[in-house]
Amino acid sequence: MAQSPNAKFVLINSQCSFIKMETKNKTITLPVTGMSCASCAGSVESMAAAQPGVISAAVNYASQSLKITYNQTSLALEDLQKTIQSIGYDLIIDETNPGGKQEELQKQSYLELKRKTIFAAILTLPVVLIAMLFMDIAYANWIMLALSAPVIFYFGRGFFINAWKQLLAGKANMDTLVALSTGIAWLFSVFNTIYPGFWERQGLEAHVYFEAAAVVIVFIMLGKLLEERAKSSTSASIKKLIGLQAKTVRIVDNGAEREILIEDVVPGQEIVVKPGEKVAVDGAVSVGSSFVDESMLSGEPLPVAKQPGDKVFAGTINQKGSFRFTAQKIGGETMLAQIIKMVQEAQGSKAPVQKLVDKIAGIFVPIVIGISVLSLIAWLVFGGENSLTHGLLAMVTVLVIACPCALGLATPTAIMVGIGKGAENGILIKDADSLESGQKVNVVVLDKTGTITEGKPVVTDLIWADENPDERLLKSILFSLESKSEHPLADAVVEHLKADDQRSAELSGFESITGKGVKAAFADTTYLAGSRTLMIENEIAIPPGLSSKIKTLYEQAKTVIYFSTANRLLAVVAISDRIKESSKHAVARLLDQDIDVYMLTGDNQETAAAVSRGVGISHFKAELLPQDKQDFVKKLQQEGKVVAMVGDGINDSQAMAQADVSIAMGQGSDIAMDVAKITLITSDLGKISQALQLSKLTVRTVKQNLFWAFIYNLVGIPLAAGILYPFNGFLLNPMLAGAAMALSSVSVVGNSLLLKWQKLK
Repeated sequence: MAQSPNAKFVLINSQCSFIKMETKNKTITLPVTGMSCASCAGSVESMAAAQPGVISAAVNYASQSLKITYNQTSLALEDLQKTIQSIGYDLIIDETNPGGKQEELQKQSYLELKRKTIFAAILTLPVVLIAMLFMDIAYANWIMLALSAPVIFYFGRGFFINAWKQLLAGKANMDTLVALSTGIAWLFSVFNTIYPGFWERQGLEAHVYFEAAAVVIVFIMLGKLLEERAKSSTSASIKKLIGLQAKTVRIVDNGAEREILIEDVVPGQEIVVKPGEKVAVDGAVSVGSSFVDESMLSGEPLPVAKQPGDKVFAGTINQKGSFRFTAQKIGGETMLAQIIKMVQEAQGSKAPVQKLVDKIAGIFVPIVIGISVLSLIAWLVFGGENSLTHGLLAMVTVLVIACPCALGLATPTAIMVGIGKGAENGILIKDADSLESGQKVNVVVLDKTGTITEGKPVVTDLIWADENPDERLLKSILFSLESKSEHPLADAVVEHLKADDQRSAELSGFESITGKGVKAAFADTTYLAGSRTLMIENEIAIPPGLSSKIKTLYEQAKTVIYFSTANRLLAVVAISDRIKESSKHAVARLLDQDIDVYMLTGDNQETAAAVSRGVGISHFKAELLPQDKQDFVKKLQQEGKVVAMVGDGINDSQAMAQADVSIAMGQGSDIAMDVAKITLITSDLGKISQALQLSKLTVRTVKQNLFWAFIYNLVGIPLAAGILYPFNGFLLNPMLAGAAMALSSVSVVGNSLLLKWQKLK
């Protein structure tokens, strides 16, 4: 059927309108401030998602950010910010430097919380001393009232403000429980201080609970302070990764070199890299040759030879030669930028185990409030004489005994003791998330270089072709040759010979043969040191007795350097990254615990196979880039595995951030240690099984603490409500409720301290 030109025009116009409308959708990530618990993140997310024009919204509590896709014509970010501010939080919508502003606000928040906690503790201490030891001094209640008032309503005012905002949003969290219990306990104590006769006329004593209210505020503030401190360090690894990026570059412009900012680089420009400088962006070598340290990407200690046409990557470090390269990928497209982005996403995708308490509180708080109100109503209806008095006492006692002190201490005390226990054993643990996940680990993934191996090339064999060589002279010649060489492996030979107190020989006519080796003369004799290719080109035969030994060295994945005269092979030097003495035993222990062990490496297949055989690992992957390592960890997780990744370099950071538990070797890079949730101070892999065992013990203690905290409430709350009164006349005194609350806290702390005496095997 034929279409009129007008119909075509309308169709094209409608398609253009659709395309135009599509482009109005925008996805951005905005920093969020003021969130203190997982339910806070839920509040922000639900409020943002409910706004007109918002297509999707997701809050990441760990990274304190909101990722939002919205229609720019239907929603202004300023309006979204006002909505979030109305429930007690804030968005940073200034896109110039949102991360920096968020960091500054978090720093200010931490310092302010620290100041409040210190002053609140100073005021609370005398309140506790008076309540426990000096209740009979004159005006004791009035002194405690005066000292506790600023603790509750100034230093602890954030709990009440947040609780009110949560109420307006129809939600409840730990702040709600703290505000209710401490507020009512404090107001009840004020009433008893001002009007003690109200209770005395009815034959009851007017007890006060100023110390209980103040102590709860201080304890919870201390817990938040520790959390903020841990949270403030989560971005350190990202900062260090960003620090690997060059700030300026030298480009070739009309035959002359000039310096420009990294932001001004465009694809196609020719960039100059001198010895010791960082490669600024991804590209390909156009002129010159050098060795480039790519350990941040591959994890391998040996610099990589670069010739025209070879790829170079941002953040890698040039060694001794100079070269030019053509820029191909810039900004967020570089491999380093992709690593930074993936580490941010993977690192921020986890929520610590402490947040479980907030989720529980969301259910626990309404139940406690309901029970306290029902207690009052039940007493008013069925209480008979003094029903109002008993009803008020029951209501207050329920709220006092349900105070979240034990609940709030259950996790952090066990975590603190567990972290201390780990430190005593050379295991540094950053957060509770790792302790929660460690007990479930059933796969351990090990990086090769620097984790299983020493991470440094060393000479393992020096084999002479003759039975009685003039070792001292020949070693001095080899020492002098390698001292002048620019090849990275030459340093290993020099270090080995230096240990023999070897002296230099006077060489003449030194020549560096690119990619093959070096040549020089001594006493009219020419000497060569280098690769097998160099021997073949100079027609130097390998003695039959040495061939089998060289073959064995290659089978062991060792690099072989040949040392010869112009017509005769003198010796071969084998260089390898040695396997740590502890590696084989550590792998065996993990396998005994029914934990699968994998080895990942950027090295070649032959070396990987040799190392895996040496330590008893049957599963390994070779020639992997950082992204490949992360993808492999992700694949294991998709199969239902709980993965611990152990590494020591920048190239491992993506996989470590992706893993359920990340473990860094203490001798590794700062980036790996920052990304990792667990750091082993020594290079002993045996500490891995100890770390996993500590995880099981700590989580068991956390569960015991939570169990006792809830059992205490399950038993105490009905007693506080007066459930036994109809049977035996027993009505729990609020003072006993306060003592029971303190006892529950002591029992939780005591149970946590038992962890100190557990032995790690």
